[in-house]
Amino acid sequence: MFKPAITGTGVFTPDQIITNAELVEAFNAYVDLYNAQNAEAIAAGDLAAKEHSSEEFIFKASGIEQRYVIDKSGILNPEVMHPLLRQRSDDEPSLMAEMALDAATKALAQAGKTAADVDAVICAASNLERAYPAVAIEIQDLLGIEGFAFDMNVACSSATFGIQAAADMVRSGSIRSALVVNPEICSAHLEWRDRDCHFIFGDVATATLIEREEAATGPYFEIKSTRCATDFSNNIRNNNGFLRRSRPDGVKDRRDMQFMQNGRKVFKEVLPLVAEHIAGHMAEEGVNANDLKRLWLHQANKSMNDFIGRKVLGRSPEPGEQPNILQEYANTSSAGSIIAFSKHSSDMKDGDTGLICSFGAGYSVGSVVVQRHG
Repeated sequence: MFKPAITGTGVFTPDQIITNAELVEAFNAYVDLYNAQNAEAIAAGDLAAKEHSSEEFIFKASGIEQRYVIDKSGILNPEVMHPLLRQRSDDEPSLMAEMALDAATKALAQAGKTAADVDAVICAASNLERAYPAVAIEIQDLLGIEGFAFDMNVACSSATFGIQAAADMVRSGSIRSALVVNPEICSAHLEWRDRDCHFIFGDVATATLIEREEAATGPYFEIKSTRCATDFSNNIRNNNGFLRRSRPDGVKDRRDMQFMQNGRKVFKEVLPLVAEHIAGHMAEEGVNANDLKRLWLHQANKSMNDFIGRKVLGRSPEPGEQPNILQEYANTSSAGSIIAFSKHSSDMKDGDTGLICSFGAGYSVGSVVVQRHG
């Protein structure tokens, strides 16, 4: 048996930013257009008028100040309200693979490794660009990695579930190392016309290199243990899929073809699930609250993270103990906790213990206990 370790991480950040002010201006213009086009039905009581959004509402509800996106032009166009992405030929790298390649190259560089040192690629994301061939195999090919690759989807928990799969394979000796990549084009499955959620997501890609501890050439994080759990719920859902055209009204512009959630139920049901999951994992590993130097949580909502932090630590987290990147990146699905880990882990000291946790649709929750070495 080998000890698995995280030896490198990388983050690809798009170069386009949408501030809350820009988002609100575009959304409110869309609302005015919608209400004007449907004035008669609204006046007759057959249709509800849409309400304006505001910067204050967005920040209070989420803690988000801006988000990075692949394309802002379509999102900010009141007559479009979704990203406009260039049609690529089948001979070109896919957008997800291109994003993942950037993040993976950075992770390899941080670890001081090359493609020759990697045996597997796992592309773990909440929405994949196509059904097949696997995006992971395309990424593997672009990197020049021998071995194997596969896609997986556990929504916002995909990264931690991918890390568990990679760590288990490294631990067993079936592979030397694996890249877990999380290209998240969340702007494409967000409903930008819905006031309750139009501010939630941003785009990004992350990568994590997991290899045998003995192969580390610099500071690294030993993966002490992993834990995953799922509990079925419809409260976060997207009904889009390859069967869509085969069903009545399948190709129409239906609300359930994009991200949907019952926010109040999610808040009420997910928080205790996550807090209990982390507490159980820490107990199994013999880690108490005073031992935990850092919590890298899924970046969905600041209030949710503050609640979880208080439950896990038994007090309000000190500045830096539970880093948030939400205000800058917004919710980036599975990539959020990895961004937080990548940007807020280098200051930890030898022997310090931390915990990475992601959670979301499924419901699903995954946690990884790590210890700094070097």
